[in-house]
Amino acid sequence: MKRKLVVLTFVSLDGVMQAPGGKGEDPSDGFDLEGWTVPYFDEVMGNEMSKQMGQPFDLLLGRKTYEIFASYWPQHESPINEAIKYVVSNKAINTEWKETIQIRGDVAAEIEKLKQQDGPMLQVHGSSNLIQTLLANDLVDELWLKVFPVTLGKGKRLFGKGTMPAAFKLTASHASPSGVIIASYKRDGQVRLGSF
Repeated sequence: MKRKLVVLTFVSLDGVMQAPGGKGEDPSDGFDLEGWTVPYFDEVMGNEMSKQMGQPFDLLLGRKTYEIFASYWPQHESPINEAIKYVVSNKAINTEWKETIQIRGDVAAEIEKLKQQDGPMLQVHGSSNLIQTLLANDLVDELWLKVFPVTLGKGKRLFGKGTMPAAFKLTASHASPSGVIIASYKRDGQVRLGSF
């Protein structure tokens, strides 16, 4: 059975996904709004993350996100530590973190091969550059978004250079008490056009 590839992303109303978790996470290009999701985290958000990460998954990460995760998660209990971590990078990476496999070369073809294998879903966290490659090559099966009630005006965008026309179907949605919209979308063919 084909593996599902799911992008899990914290995103602002204006589409920014950079450095949601705190200072020092990703200040690249002068981004100084790190940690913008933290004031909105509540019990509903915690439960949603536990639910989404409580099912079998492997990780597909870009190099920068992998380095952030590898510096933190091995010292903490999490299902992330048990997952196979596929890391997309043409540069050398440290693969000491248990179950880490590097993907290089023709990334789209390698990920398509990975999706054809037996195994749990592939979850993509962070990895803004990798997401552009996934979107451009129509490799994303589902988007599990948490849309935060802020605009940031700058930063790396979820739907950037890699975005191609594609339709998605809303499969689940609800809001947290802090105003975060939690929405899941499944790929749904081509964009359908019409006129009024």
